[in-house]
Parts: sequence; C-alpha cells; structure tokens
Amino acid sequence: MPVDLRHVARALISVSDKTGLVEFARVLATHGVELVSTGGTRKALAEAGLAVRDVADLTQFPEMMDGRLKTLHPKVHGGLLAIRENPEHEAAMLAHDIRPIDLLVVNLYPFESAIAKGAPFEECVENIDIGGPAMIRAASKNHDDVAVVVDSDDYAMLVEELAATKGATRLATRRRLAQKAFARTAAYDAAISNWFAQQLGEASPPLRAFGGRLAEPMRYGENPHQSAGFYLTGEKRPGVATARQIQGKQLSYNNVNDTDAAFECVAEFDPARTAAVVIVKHSNPCGVAEGATLVEAYAKALRCDPMSAFGGIVAVNRKLDADAAREIVKIFTEVIIAPDADEESISIIGAKKNLRLLLTGGVPDARAAGLTYRSVSGGFLAQSRDSAVVDEMTLQIVTKRQPTAEELADLKFAFRVVKHVKSNAIVYAKGAATVGIGAGQMSRVDSSRIAAHKAQEAARAAGLTTSLAKGAVVASDAFFPFADGLLAAAEAGATAVIQPGGSMNDKDVIAAADAQGLAMVFTGVRHFRH
Repeated sequence: MPVDLRHVARALISVSDKTGLVEFARVLATHGVELVSTGGTRKALAEAGLAVRDVADLTQFPEMMDGRLKTLHPKVHGGLLAIRENPEHEAAMLAHDIRPIDLLVVNLYPFESAIAKGAPFEECVENIDIGGPAMIRAASKNHDDVAVVVDSDDYAMLVEELAATKGATRLATRRRLAQKAFARTAAYDAAISNWFAQQLGEASPPLRAFGGRLAEPMRYGENPHQSAGFYLTGEKRPGVATARQIQGKQLSYNNVNDTDAAFECVAEFDPARTAAVVIVKHSNPCGVAEGATLVEAYAKALRCDPMSAFGGIVAVNRKLDADAAREIVKIFTEVIIAPDADEESISIIGAKKNLRLLLTGGVPDARAAGLTYRSVSGGFLAQSRDSAVVDEMTLQIVTKRQPTAEELADLKFAFRVVKHVKSNAIVYAKGAATVGIGAGQMSRVDSSRIAAHKAQEAARAAGLTTSLAKGAVVASDAFFPFADGLLAAAEAGATAVIQPGGSMNDKDVIAAADAQGLAMVFTGVRHFRH
C-alpha cells in the first residue's frame, strides 16, 4: 500500500516563470528541505540568500549545449523514479550514489508565448523544453513518493500542507498534482505539434492533439444536469476567452458559447470603417446593424427582432460609450462584449449587477487563420476557421438587372451576417441592418419564409403596416437548389439576392430571378455553419 505522508527532504526546482519562487523556496528552507536548482533559477535563489545546490554538483556533469543538457542524467531521474522501500531500487541508488528527490518544481520553457508573439522559427524551436517534460513525467509516474508542481498557483496550497504535516505531502495531493502535471505536458506537446503542422502546411496531420487550461468550472453545461468547464487554449485571438470581465455574475456555458458567436460576427465589420452591433440569441444573430455611432447601430439591430433580443448577448466593434450603454440596459441583456468601454458606460452598466461586461482589448481579425474543433462519438472534427470575407470575393452578377449601388452595399452586408447564422440560413437586410433572419431549418425555403415572417413581425413591433422585407436584399449561406426559396423572398418584397451559386438548377433559379425583376449576385463561396 502506498504511504500517505512523504517527508520532503530534497527539492529540485527549475522554472522559467519565477512568480512566487523565492517566497516558496524560503518556506521549503524553513522545513529543512535541501534545494537543488539549475541556471537562472539557482541564481535567483542564491541572490535571495538561500542555500541552493547546483544540479551540476549533483550529477557531477556540467551544463552544456546552451542549456539543452543539464537534467537528463541518472542521478536526477533515478532520484525521481526510485520507489521508496523497494529493496532493488534502494540497492541501485546506494551502488550509484543516487539520492531521492521528494519534490519537483518545474514550469516549462515559454513555447506558447513564443509562438503567440510570432517569434522566428529558430526561437520557437529553442523554446521547446526537453528536460522539463522528462522530469515532470518521471516524478508524476512516481507520485506515490514524489510531489510535482508545474504551476505557481499551487505554491500556496503546498505551503499549507507542509505546515499542517510538519514538512510532508499527502498521497491525495501528490496524485492531484500528478494528474495536472501529465495534463500540462500533454497540452505543451499539443501546442508544439500543432505549431509544427501549421509551419509545414499540413491541414490534416496523421495525429492531432489539443489541450487547454481550466479558466473556471461552470455551474453546469448546456443544461443543469450536465457538468462543464471553460478551458483556454492560449490562442491570443481577442474574444470571450481572453476578455476581462469587468462586472456581473459568473458566465454560464451557454453565455460563453453565445458571446463567442456574437463577437465573431461583429468582427466582420471593420471598426475603422463603421460602428457595428450584433445581438445574439442561442448562438444565432437576431439583429445586426451598422451605423455612424454605436447607439444608432444598436437601435437598427434591435428593430430586427426586439422579442428575441430580450435576454440576449450584445457585441460591439468599437469602444462602448454612454449613449449606447443607456440604450442597451433598457432591456434585459445577459452579456455585453466590447473592445473597450469608457468610464461612464461602465458606471451605467454597473447599475445592473448581474449584467456581465467583457472587454477584449481588440476585435478579432475575420481573415485570420485558425482551427475549430467539434466532438463526435469516438473522435473529433478539426477544420480551418471560415476566414473567407465578402470583400475579397469575386462577385458575379448573373441576372439581367444589375444591383444598384445601395443594393450592392446591402448585399455585402447581408453576406457578412449570413456567414454567422446556422444553416440553412437566410438574411434580409436593408440600410446596413438586418430586417429578418431565418436560421437552422432543414429546408432553405422554410428559412426564407421564417425570415420573411420575422421581417413582418419587426414591422408590426415598430408600428408599421409594411413588412421590413419590402425593398430589402436577401443573402443565402448556400445555393438555392430550387427556385422556391428565391420566389419566397421575392414574394416578401426583396429586390436583390446574394448567394454562392453552384446548383445544378442555377439556370432555373436565374431565370426565376429575371422573371421577378430581381438582381442576383453569385459569390462562389459557401458559408455553411452547422
């Protein structure tokens, strides 16, 4: 049976992140722990006045090859791997002068930081740690006897345990630390392998791994009977994962998912060109608009579907100002996400104690490459992010009637939005604002009819007698397989259509558009979102 309490007599410490290092090492010293260290870590401890032994004294082998070779030695790994009270292991240690190491404190070379800042290839390679993961895995395997710490956040917990046990670690603690340590090396190797695949241009490497660090446990998942956690991959893309939460209660699983959808959609609109607002409900935009100001854009976005906006997520592409904040808080809103916010808007939102305000420091680049993942039973799907943007597409006008300049601007606007609506997706837009959205239907004609119905309901809510779809344009995320979806749009009052094209029945659909006097544009790019 494993021994519960293991006294810590010797600790090997080698860290790149020295946060809290000296204070932690001082506590170890008060418990009589012998400190062994390497390079910069040993220097930092020595300069703090702590007695610390160089690992080279332990191994009787000098550090060499620019630090690549220093801990890969039997006297290090034997001290970590030896099973206490095992006669054969004890005999080997005695014969080869190997002394046990009871505590390993290691955090790895900052590879993730190097790739995040876009460091040159050679610098990234030099930031691949070898000795660190080897030691972590050795200590973690031998967790019955050795404690391993890979995160400075765990120093305080271990300090408390050493005080409570008079300098020992508990088996349960060692096992928890070992689990975390194995996860850390797995995530580290995943980052390296995925970076290599990217450098080589391999979209689907033979083996794919990914990992993440727990940001926070969620109260529950999509539903109360499901457990969930929010994990960070280290990707520096501005968004919900990297945002500062200024105020409000804890985000839920659904909040995180919906807020990400909202901010990715608003990223389609260049803040240097226009103010834009996206309102999302259940991962689908229910109102999107551009305007000269955020408050103007919000009013236009809200008009599209004021009922669905209740309890929704609001994303803006510019610094949130007081005028916009005052309007947003007039109805119940779950989350506001913005690149920044002025003090007055923060104060206004502060009056709504449960309303979450997230500030990201920037807007994600809609064109940037990246990977997205989705789980399936027994595996997962990985694909490149949909980074196609309408401004870079070659638009083909396929009807007899050319779109007007106003229609073309709205067609581009609508195609930016439809990219972020669940398929089958139809978006009606007019005046740089959505006026009707049909999402997630099995039939594209049903999405067309739902979008038209939404436009009629929006008009009714605004006190108008004519549907907002009258004189609007329509975007479809994929081609119309038959003319019925297009005819439904024409019946609702649409004047122009943008769609990918590529159907076997394109000629029939074009003929139907011509018969209705519609202008139609093909993009050649599909935006399925399942």
